[in-house]
Amino acid sequence: MTTVSLPTLERTVVPYALQAAEPWPVPALKPQWNRAAFAAAHVVADPLASIDPWLEIAIDWEATLAYRHHLWRLGFGVAEAMDTAQRGMGLDWAHSLELIRRSVAEARTVPGAVVFSGAGTDHLVASPTTTIDDVIAAYEMQCAAIEAAGGRIILMASRALAACARASDDYAHVYGRILSQVREPVIVHWLGEMFDPALAGYWIGAGGLASDPEHERATQVCAEVIRAHPQKVDGVKVSLLAAHKEIALRDLLPSGVRMYTGDDFNFAALIGGDSTGHSDALLGIFDCIAPAAAAALTALAAGERERFDRILAPTVPLSRHIFAAPTRYYKTGVVFMAWLNGHQSHFTLVGGQQSARSLVHLATLFRLADQARLLRDPEMAAARMESFLAVHGVGA
Repeated sequence: MTTVSLPTLERTVVPYALQAAEPWPVPALKPQWNRAAFAAAHVVADPLASIDPWLEIAIDWEATLAYRHHLWRLGFGVAEAMDTAQRGMGLDWAHSLELIRRSVAEARTVPGAVVFSGAGTDHLVASPTTTIDDVIAAYEMQCAAIEAAGGRIILMASRALAACARASDDYAHVYGRILSQVREPVIVHWLGEMFDPALAGYWIGAGGLASDPEHERATQVCAEVIRAHPQKVDGVKVSLLAAHKEIALRDLLPSGVRMYTGDDFNFAALIGGDSTGHSDALLGIFDCIAPAAAAALTALAAGERERFDRILAPTVPLSRHIFAAPTRYYKTGVVFMAWLNGHQSHFTLVGGQQSARSLVHLATLFRLADQARLLRDPEMAAARMESFLAVHGVGA
């Protein structure tokens, strides 16, 4: 039995014995699910690049694209250049567009592979003189670039719009203009302020306090925008980490428009659904729980709801831990998981964000990942964990 000595919240170091569980299998054929499921995929930094990592960006393209093949092989669509890839939090628009072009081109080599890519306004630096027309032009430029690459669009929330909008009518005007122009239906993404504080008050204008009543107002505005353009919206992804808020918007959507849960706290129940309905999925946590999520979705499609719930049950505490406040640092845990599982040779993030979580946080992540059967080679994961601990003076 493999054992690793891990630090605890009590500032002690305690031996932890890994489970002897078999890893989740990779399906021989692309599975047929009764839920649409996208994984928001991370990027792999290049640790050998001679750059200043807090100021410059270097990506290992080969490892980054290989990870997308891993997700496609399991049956997932890829949500590209989103916040899981550190979009707007280390990854700039120029590198995002290169990532989108490469990912869309790579998807053409894989039968059935699906990619939707984030279009936003992150190349536009908001200032007191930024106007609504500036935001529209920024969205138009990114949408056109993605369409020129042959890609489908996820219409991301805009920090610049949040900064200059004064009322809900401004949001309706901007989204109406963009949706009227896109070639194919898009996924609208409402990213909550727990992921990005600059997005507080989204949909309702300046001064939003992100309270429940304000979210209720925002839900109405978002639904009205979508109902005005149902043919141009494939679905809406909501990342508010509150199931009741997602369900409230889901109930307002027109027929044929999907609700893609972005709730990394409550995803299992929302995807499983009940007599009132269910959500599809576009999740950052699917990046690191993809093998278990694929097995669960396969069980759900076969009518095995109990097995679906049983598989995902231990992934929920893992996800809640990875996405714990400050939620925007969840990318550190996602990449740590990828490193433990051998999908990349190092634990390095764009912007040096491998330092954004504590040693104890990552040790707890290791335990939870093992308990969810998400360490595909436990001995390799243990060896990597021990090397990481040694660098930090544990067991050295």
